[in-house]
Amino acid sequence: MEVEHFEALYPENTRFDEIEKILIFIKEGNSCQVVSVPGVGRSNLLGLLAYNKKVRIKHLGEGQENFHFVYLNFSEIRKKPLVEATKFIFLNLVDSLRERKMNKLYEKANKLFKESLGVKDELVIFSGLKKTVDFLALENSLTIVFLFDRFEDFISVVDSEFFANLRILRNRAKYKFSVVFSLNRPLEETLEPTLFSDFYEFVAGKIVYLPIYDEAGVNFRISYLEKITGKKIDKKLLNEVFELTGGHSNLMRLCSESLFSSVQKFENKLVLRRYLLEQKPVRSALFGIWNFLTPFEQTLLATSSLSRPQADQQLATSFQDIAFLENVGLIKENLLTISLFSDYLKEKSQNLEANEQISINETGEIVKGSLVLSDKLTSLEFKLLKFMLSSKDRVLGKEEIINAVWGEQKTTLGVTDQALDQLIFRLRKKIEENPNTPTYIQTVKGRGFRFIS
Repeated sequence: MEVEHFEALYPENTRFDEIEKILIFIKEGNSCQVVSVPGVGRSNLLGLLAYNKKVRIKHLGEGQENFHFVYLNFSEIRKKPLVEATKFIFLNLVDSLRERKMNKLYEKANKLFKESLGVKDELVIFSGLKKTVDFLALENSLTIVFLFDRFEDFISVVDSEFFANLRILRNRAKYKFSVVFSLNRPLEETLEPTLFSDFYEFVAGKIVYLPIYDEAGVNFRISYLEKITGKKIDKKLLNEVFELTGGHSNLMRLCSESLFSSVQKFENKLVLRRYLLEQKPVRSALFGIWNFLTPFEQTLLATSSLSRPQADQQLATSFQDIAFLENVGLIKENLLTISLFSDYLKEKSQNLEANEQISINETGEIVKGSLVLSDKLTSLEFKLLKFMLSSKDRVLGKEEIINAVWGEQKTTLGVTDQALDQLIFRLRKKIEENPNTPTYIQTVKGRGFRFIS
């Protein structure tokens, strides 16, 4: 069944170093996070573990049979409640047993799933999931590894109970249970610490950054495209594409596909560069990278792009402080690694309007210009910003904000000023051009905060 998945076709040495790092965490009984720029293959990486037996044998030998990787794409349950997430995890666990032809295990797990679902009670469904994990991990000595792909799409609705449930499963299976979170930003930068405090010790700081370039993976995709199209790309032209994309997996693929369908001759790299920047799929991928950046990072990169005439200009010295962009490989030695993105930044900088108005649209989403901020906010961040928007230009005391944001809790006595300050800081990072000198959310010393419209 595994050959039905495209990831099963990849060579066994694909993403070797990153998979080794992930497995170190798993063998220790810990969980981890896979973080990257959009389009470099996070989904492919998780798919390799779930569907590519050659890759598993390469890293785990025959012992790979004792590890059961379950791939789950959280974009499928975007904005769904916890009970739907529990069903989703349970269903994918059962289906994964069927796909790997583990028939006896599948029959028992499927029976537990159907019995749990028949009652239609959240606690009963989770109880069924616990029994299934017990059956697989404790009775059959399988190490269960949930691969949570595109988890950022679930961030806006995730709550503390979700992580508490993961802790319960881990406590039962001990070192035979792990979760790999695939994200565009680390959990520590995205969520309030209280939200994932139950699972914090197993995942915080355990990050595998995915490099932009994967030689084995890119070579496979190019050869695969050549095979299915019956065409060949000139090696010199391919090298030029590599220089323009920095080897970014998705951009390399999209640029190559554009060249396969083109009859145009490219006299030099400048002509090639202009041609690729005109292609809609390429521009869409570049926008994905742009949209992934925080407003501060967008402004910083776009401003720098304006300040020098060269396409691949050196970044300002202050960029050395942006460790995250270096970790994900977008900046290396003070240079942007994706040359085409430098050109795209020039275009965006011309249209970049500082301090665009933040508002709530007719569908209840919070937007900033054309950007939908709601998609990047946690539930508490959304409540905070919505409350501030409803009280523009008015000084809001800390106690008033805490009651408005945490008011649904049985008591707000445990909510400290520090928790509010941390929430304010995280929100500023997501909406301000410079969170250190905020334009929208301003501190009124000794009194509280004020949202400036």
